[in-house]
Amino acid sequence: MTDAATHTPAAGTVTMFSTAWCGYCRRLRTQLDSEGIGYTVVDIEEQPETAAFVEQVNGGNRTVPTVVFPDGSAATNPSLADVRARLAN
Repeated sequence: MTDAATHTPAAGTVTMFSTAWCGYCRRLRTQLDSEGIGYTVVDIEEQPETAAFVEQVNGGNRTVPTVVFPDGSAATNPSLADVRARLAN
């Protein structure tokens, strides 16, 4: 099983749990690219063992994007402003 510690990103970057078909995920990736914020994408359909972590963080739901921050905390479908604020701390 995966957990936040397994996917904790380097300072200034995030790990995004995603799927290929998720429009919210595509939008967030585009926004992160435009801001120059680094990220690693973990596709929960290509790596099904990671879906359990997404469900754990989201009350049993496979909601993406689920983003993990360098401090090990996670957020579900955060806005770009939320990501910037969390990375600034």
